[in-house]
Amino acid sequence: MRYQRIDLNLLSALDALLTERNVTRAAERMHMTQSAMSGVLARLRDYFGDPLLVQVGRTMQLSPRAESLIAPVRDILLQVDATLGVKPEFAPAEAERKFRIIASDYVSQVLLTEVLRRIARAAPRLSFDVRPTYAGMAEDLDKGRVDFLVTPAHLTLAEHPQEVLFDDTYHVIACQQNTRLGARISAEDYRALGHVVYQEEQGSNPWFEQWYANQHGSRRIEVVAHGFLLMPRFVVGTERIATIQTRLAHQFVQAMPLRLLEPPFDAPRLTEVLQWHRYRDEDPGVRWVRAQIAEVAHAMPAM
Repeated sequence: MRYQRIDLNLLSALDALLTERNVTRAAERMHMTQSAMSGVLARLRDYFGDPLLVQVGRTMQLSPRAESLIAPVRDILLQVDATLGVKPEFAPAEAERKFRIIASDYVSQVLLTEVLRRIARAAPRLSFDVRPTYAGMAEDLDKGRVDFLVTPAHLTLAEHPQEVLFDDTYHVIACQQNTRLGARISAEDYRALGHVVYQEEQGSNPWFEQWYANQHGSRRIEVVAHGFLLMPRFVVGTERIATIQTRLAHQFVQAMPLRLLEPPFDAPRLTEVLQWHRYRDEDPGVRWVRAQIAEVAHAMPAM
């Protein structure tokens, strides 16, 4: 297809060049040779009357015109994909499609495990790539690289649709043999004992850790875990404690020699939200998977 002298097939190559800012990497992304991508760049430069990529020292930088094209080109491609790249009908029992979901291991454990179990029975040919949360996840949703994002409410993107899935509270877990604690934990004990805390791979703290630091100050942090499911492992057999989501805490207590304690302060509530790209709001496959996630989430007991 051509529109005003530009081959619309070049838009994907232009998007790769704008994203990678490197001809070689853009060629690899498009499964083209470097010489072919250089030819594409020459055609794009001729059309726009602009160099687009400029050599500065040993690196390539985008021209001001190229910078201005990043969002519009990505937007056009997403609209084309949403309009032409998806079948108008979705039959779960026969459909073959892959969906990408970003969710923490906490959400995967308390929600997605059951969701994917149900989907496996109703739509056995669907496949899923479940990725842990990371710093660039909102950008990847915005650019259409993933289908769903499950995130705390305060991290949602205003420009994309969302649905509240469930709420949770926080509890303290301690080893059953922890002799320093009785039936309750005092504020003094909470501050004095060593803590196991969660931290993302990139080093950023989750919402509860930030909230506690702002409201109550520092704690004795003895272990930093890069996964919620690892936290109880570093509590069992020690005098350490951990403050985790109540739904997850109940599962840990059933499976490990742990006990559950009310935190010695008014802990905040956590709200988990499902998001998807606005251009895929009417996608039949996305809508069906959304419904499965929401159905399981809304059937979860209140906390």
